[in-house]
Amino acid sequence: MAFIHNGSMIPLPGYPLSESRILNPRHVSPLIDGFGRLHNNLRISVTDRCNIRCFYCMPATDVVFMNRSLLLTFEEIERFVRIVAPLGVNKLRLTGGEPLVRHELPVLVRMLAAVPGIEDIGITTNGILLADQAQALWDAGLRRINVSLDALNAEKFEEITRRPGYEKVLEGIKAAQAVGFDPVKVNAVSVRGMTESEIVPFGHFARETGVEIRFIEYMPLDADNAWERDKVLFASEIIETLSRELMPLVAVGERNPHAPATDFVFADGVGRIGFIPSVSQPFCAQCNRFRITADGKIRNCLFSLEETDIRGLLRGGAPDSEIVAAVRASVSAKWAGHHINHPDFVQPDRPMYSIGG
Repeated sequence: MAFIHNGSMIPLPGYPLSESRILNPRHVSPLIDGFGRLHNNLRISVTDRCNIRCFYCMPATDVVFMNRSLLLTFEEIERFVRIVAPLGVNKLRLTGGEPLVRHELPVLVRMLAAVPGIEDIGITTNGILLADQAQALWDAGLRRINVSLDALNAEKFEEITRRPGYEKVLEGIKAAQAVGFDPVKVNAVSVRGMTESEIVPFGHFARETGVEIRFIEYMPLDADNAWERDKVLFASEIIETLSRELMPLVAVGERNPHAPATDFVFADGVGRIGFIPSVSQPFCAQCNRFRITADGKIRNCLFSLEETDIRGLLRGGAPDSEIVAAVRASVSAKWAGHHINHPDFVQPDRPMYSIGG
């Protein structure tokens, strides 16, 4: 990726000039933080509501959701994306809560797909409503999909999610594959003392279905503040288990330095497994992401302790330039890393479902 400065093409860190997408020279420079990291990847939470209650994300009962009037409208989300796209933002991911509970979500996908400069739109969903919406999402322009599924056992699924729905998730995955999503990625949070029994079944699942499994280390974003480092089941342990019980895993070529996952395949080439070692091997140094919550707050890091109010600017009639300045200030202030492994770590007040996954 590159931008134009004084008539010259300037490559940005980590983006080969041969793969560059040139920014409009009439606009100011792209979003680069104080550590030289380019931010081209925006995660958009569309709701804090969810139809399950995963323990690492939400309380089991008495959840207080935002008043719907506080959520950004589709038109406000589209305007924000149109403002940041000329700054180099070309990748979007819709999250929640559970994004598919937001009424008529394919309409938003279609709106965002039409924004000049947007090249890639993905979604992270728990999959329970996916079977009914997969075709409409594909038709609207969605091309990447991640399904959160932490167990391949209905009883274990309900222990984690505190709700039924395991079979619906499997139906959703099949429906997504049928309409053309390839690969469908399955995100599995790994928790010591709970999900060790799921490691090998997920390896078989990857080999038998063609989905890509991505094991994610358990992070401190739960509503009950019950996270402990001792509960993190590390990526290295999962790699060792799969290599011992199935067959060796082999790293997949040169990885995208900005992707959170490190990808492997089994030695015979069948079955792709990714690992997101957020705790044991943080990828903060190459992070290219920032996010906007469902109620319109910019967060420059999942673990940020500060937010920038964009909804107030959008609804207060602020010009685009003022919104750009607010985004720039937020990205510029981004930390070097998330501090999980530091003694000064402070868990954000918002749990995952309120921030946006």
